[in-house]
Amino acid sequence: MAGMIVREDIQKVRETTRIEDIVGQHVTLKSAGVGSLKGLCPFHDERTPSFHVRPQLGYWHCFGCNEGGDVINFVMKVDQLSFTEAVEYLAGKSGIELHYQGGSRLRREDQPGRRQRLLEMHQLAEEFYQSRLESPEAEVGRQFLSQRNFDEAALKHFGVGYSPPEWDSLTRFLRSRSFTDAELTTSGLAVAGSRGLYDRFRDRLMWPIRDLTGATIGFGARRLGDEADSPKYLNTPETPIYHKSKVLYGLDLAKREVVKQRRIVVVEGYTDVMAAHLAGETTAVATCGTAFGSDHVAVVRRLLGDGADPAAGISLTSGKSLGGEVIFTFDGDEAGRNAARKVYVEDQKFAAQTFVAVDAGGMDPCDLRLTRGDGALRQLIDSRVPLFEFVLRSVLDQMRLDTAEGRVAGLRAAAPVLAGIRDVALRGEYVREVAGWLGSDVATVRRAVSQVSRGRGTPRKEAPRYHDDPLARREQQALQALLQRPLDMVGSGFEQLTSDAYTVPLHRGVHEAIQAAGGLERYLDFLAAAEAELSVGDEAVNLAGRRWLEAIKEESDPVVAEAITQLAVGELPQDEKTSARDFAIGAMHALVRIGLTRSIADLRAKLQRLEPDDPTYREVFEKLLATEEQRRMLSES
Repeated sequence: MAGMIVREDIQKVRETTRIEDIVGQHVTLKSAGVGSLKGLCPFHDERTPSFHVRPQLGYWHCFGCNEGGDVINFVMKVDQLSFTEAVEYLAGKSGIELHYQGGSRLRREDQPGRRQRLLEMHQLAEEFYQSRLESPEAEVGRQFLSQRNFDEAALKHFGVGYSPPEWDSLTRFLRSRSFTDAELTTSGLAVAGSRGLYDRFRDRLMWPIRDLTGATIGFGARRLGDEADSPKYLNTPETPIYHKSKVLYGLDLAKREVVKQRRIVVVEGYTDVMAAHLAGETTAVATCGTAFGSDHVAVVRRLLGDGADPAAGISLTSGKSLGGEVIFTFDGDEAGRNAARKVYVEDQKFAAQTFVAVDAGGMDPCDLRLTRGDGALRQLIDSRVPLFEFVLRSVLDQMRLDTAEGRVAGLRAAAPVLAGIRDVALRGEYVREVAGWLGSDVATVRRAVSQVSRGRGTPRKEAPRYHDDPLARREQQALQALLQRPLDMVGSGFEQLTSDAYTVPLHRGVHEAIQAAGGLERYLDFLAAAEAELSVGDEAVNLAGRRWLEAIKEESDPVVAEAITQLAVGELPQDEKTSARDFAIGAMHALVRIGLTRSIADLRAKLQRLEPDDPTYREVFEKLLATEEQRRMLSES
């Protein structure tokens, strides 16, 4: 990688950029005498203007908060950019070519000339998509948005558009604006096929994804038709200006309130961001087709500001963060719990200032606003609980704590989580909390945590032993078959399984990660995309499998991710192609039959406890018959 930007280029950026134009995008400036402009400071609340700009000198200063500097410093502070990012941004606006120490050539991914071309292309694409939202073919899209209570002002605020169904409408438009085919493919807006370029996005609602400066760098798209071979959601691929692991949708609109309030709300989708902002929660953002990761943590840290001490932790009595707040609106299901665990292991200091808000009815923010109004969405955010508490309660909620066996299992499951809390004081507080939830004494919980910490308990990374447990071995083989031969598993019955079908907790975690990644339906989406890029055949199947595995691992914590890797590379008992397929299907059928048998036993036991005149008796009886029929049909297949 090339080194720092050469000093001469930095100076050229300072001298070329009109500071009053850059500041004027954020502050209304008025004359304050010869050669001076002033306005209300963007960095602190004030009623009397104390923010001054000297265009001829290229400097600004606020006499209220005592902040000041040149145009680069202003961009760094107002847009929360690093020094290099601010220089590159200003160079791009001015068309200045930057050079880096260690060689005169530019960094491959950040060539200002190319970056500016790509930004111009995306701006034109955004305008193109927005203009098509009023077209007759976009009627279904307009209905989709209207049904979610998004009016014209909201669509304009978020830049929502529509991509026409024609194969190359945007491609032809951008070519008419002198963009080359190479630039079109580099941007990710067009794809090279056997008959030339065609639009990546067709017949979809389009959301522009912008960087912190407000420049459009990519798009998120939702399918409107019912094509089974087309993914429901499609995002811009990795490009020189778009890196999904570093981008948060809506951050350009939310950043000032995030800095001001020192909190950020992370939701799961574009419409959730829109709903939250319209309901008054203007710090809401979303990831762009990927799990929340370490790069997102770095972005959020920078926005929360140096004043927020992430090591300060939280108050268990008030639930308030002693630093900035990060609030996730995870779903309350297995996928949500898995996502929370991933954040928990991502960064302990970050986790200490992180909260989770889950609607009791399982609704996402968009549906919640639509069903119960703006106030309900704001109330959801206010109901947040600390992330550590959410993870621990999620673990214990899967146990039957009304039985002695369930409480012991709960203690064993919670101990590794408690041991993973590196803040000793905070760990001690949660040891006491867990003891209360389990109805146990603090000393017993503390002893279990100490055993895990010293390695005398079951190590978190220890692989399960299968040689003496046929049922666990069957689970292992079924998951191996699923991860290695997903195409064979379509229609195998896997879709009927829940995490309760597994006796091994690690297998349960793998299943939850698969479901969180979209299950086999997501694999079929990957397969359709791979076949479009390549051709029908083993090459496309293999590519889809790799992408599917990566998506599953993104939804996993490190322990589960390691197990997934082991299962994916483990050897199946059969090697030849045909017999391997037969074995894979047989292994999954066996696991499904075991799950159905367990369900039948549970339903029969429940039926025995009910009187024939009980209102639920018939419902349970009919469910029992249906489950028995499922098992019979599976046995005959």
